[in-house]
Amino acid sequence: MKKLIIGIVAIILVIIIGIFAWYNSSLKPVSKLPVEENELIRVEIEKGLGTNQIAKVLEKNNVIKSATAMKIYTSLNDVTGLQAGIYDFNNSEDLETILNRIVNGEVAIDEVKITFIEGKNIRWIAKTIAKNTNNTEQDVFNLLEDEAYIDELINKYWFLTDEIKDDRIYYPLEGYLLPDTYIFENKDVSVKTIFNVILNFTDKYLTKYKDAFANNSMSIHQLLTMASLCELEGKSLEDRKEIIGVFYNRIVEKMSLGSDVTTYYAFKVDMGDRDLTVKELNSENPYNTRGPNMAGKIPVGPICNPSKEAIDATLNYTPTDAFYFVADKNGDVYFTKNNNEHVKMIQKLKREGKWFTYN
Repeated sequence: MKKLIIGIVAIILVIIIGIFAWYNSSLKPVSKLPVEENELIRVEIEKGLGTNQIAKVLEKNNVIKSATAMKIYTSLNDVTGLQAGIYDFNNSEDLETILNRIVNGEVAIDEVKITFIEGKNIRWIAKTIAKNTNNTEQDVFNLLEDEAYIDELINKYWFLTDEIKDDRIYYPLEGYLLPDTYIFENKDVSVKTIFNVILNFTDKYLTKYKDAFANNSMSIHQLLTMASLCELEGKSLEDRKEIIGVFYNRIVEKMSLGSDVTTYYAFKVDMGDRDLTVKELNSENPYNTRGPNMAGKIPVGPICNPSKEAIDATLNYTPTDAFYFVADKNGDVYFTKNNNEHVKMIQKLKREGKWFTYN
């Protein structure tokens, strides 16, 4: 029996030593050649990948020896904050060096990182693309006018429908380009690639709301239109939820939404540029909810690209007895039940110096 126990212990020790040796070996570089004698390996770490998925990508591309060893190493050493991006790796670097580069975001020099801000419209997006890549603003608008391309997108993405082909809509992808920071290989990236990358991200995000969209009386296009309105009308999640509640109340009562932000968009005037004229406010336009023939209606399409928060607020809005709201110059929103209360609130804000005025 004693010999049996000794034998079992010896086997266990051999196994432990073997695992330890394998682990240590797995932390070392894949290649034994000097750094300068190895070709660079370009690897894209996509946004949203977890540590385990990144480990598999690195192993598949022969950057590290073992995904399993990397998982163990990151767990034992509490390695977090691995950043997405396009990297040039050299497989004569050890695992620690490679992970440090990913944590520090040492991406390839020629990559382009573009941040699309929440609440901005296609015109702003076109300017941003032109500023950061070798495309022009007109390249963006030309692609949006390409009917074959739009049809291709409708066939590819479940959330895009023929509603975006309404000829009254200014830009068919308005509202569908989810704001975030995106990384592209270099400045030569095409507008089509930029849109496809963003729409893939939009797809992943909207998919979790698929049931909510299916069970709503409004179409996805209409819901994203509502989200774009509350994005620009309110700052906080709670305000946005109640703003949607107000809009629904007005729709049910066949009242116009009376939203200034829709009029700005209708006349392609950016908020803050100038005040609107009386003629513009009262002009008929499928986007202008202050104009005639818009009672109980929403704009023909989104007026900006709403944030995740605005989409959530629209799908989980707060029922309210308010029919009016107004924001002060600080962005704080005040809700009232009727027009009389609404007028008094505006007068109060003006007296308190909280009313926004243009210079």
